[in-house]
Amino acid sequence: MNGALRAGVIDVHAHWLPRDLLALPPGNPLGGMHDRDGELYLGNAPLGFASAAMTDVDAVVADTLKAGLGARVVSAPPFAFPVHAPAEADEYVASYNEQLAAAVAGTDGALVGLGLVRLDDVDAARRELTRLAAAEGVAGVAVPPVVDGRSFDRGAPREILGVAAELGLSVLVHPMQLPRAEWDHHYLVNLIGNPVESTTAVAAVLLGGVLEELPGLRICFVHGGGCAPLLLGRWGHGWRSRDDVRRGSTRPPAQSFTQLYFDTITHDPDVLTLLRAHASPERIVCGSDYPFDMAQPDPAGFPLGHGIDATALEANGRRFLGLTPVDASR
Repeated sequence: MNGALRAGVIDVHAHWLPRDLLALPPGNPLGGMHDRDGELYLGNAPLGFASAAMTDVDAVVADTLKAGLGARVVSAPPFAFPVHAPAEADEYVASYNEQLAAAVAGTDGALVGLGLVRLDDVDAARRELTRLAAAEGVAGVAVPPVVDGRSFDRGAPREILGVAAELGLSVLVHPMQLPRAEWDHHYLVNLIGNPVESTTAVAAVLLGGVLEELPGLRICFVHGGGCAPLLLGRWGHGWRSRDDVRRGSTRPPAQSFTQLYFDTITHDPDVLTLLRAHASPERIVCGSDYPFDMAQPDPAGFPLGHGIDATALEANGRRFLGLTPVDASR
């Protein structure tokens, strides 16, 4: 990543989308996003926050500073991932990435960007990733955990992780709330669906041997990795007991788990403690999910109040972004 970054705790998980791209990529089934009297809607559903919090860079910066953060890493909301008609989404992806680079460049290091990329076509992805790698203030990409029933252990998504690693780009994995009939009420598509999507991708990376192939990959899973910390022991037992589990990797999942980054959005101190018991202390980063209603309302205060200090959060955030850690004596 080119460009300086403000000192302080770095929130790696926040969202921004310019107003002219609220319609979302071609093929989206959600009816697009739109403003109604200053409030943002997804189709006919109110999202519960002011449109400016998603679309206005000055508002995002002001909220970043108000939250006591040094900097925020912004990416598109998951509705904007180009997965429904990817071959028709090149113009949308390019426009988002260009506007993202321009937006973060004017924030004096308060914002860092993660761009969009197609996950169906490795050549198209390489072209866009190469442009992102040269953009000032852009550190990498945000991607969904599952695309067309596949995750990062096979096919184009795995190859694209390889391109990101080759170019030194960070990868943030964010769920999309994939619909299932049994999750059509109580907001279960988010409350259960989001953690399950992330858990699927963590398992794919660990059991698919992705980190053995790409040891330099910087990949972060949001919402504390979903259910993965709870299931890591089960995966390890399966890896030791079954050839089909062990076939894709040369080391137990708990060993590779320490190479993954996770944000702190667990909404529960005990779950954060469990995550810290399994993840590397150098790989836990601050997250907020700003500006959604499921966000951690005090992104810095939550981890600071439960055993993770500000110096570590800043250093870990910088490490995820591929930046040199700051001098602790400053």
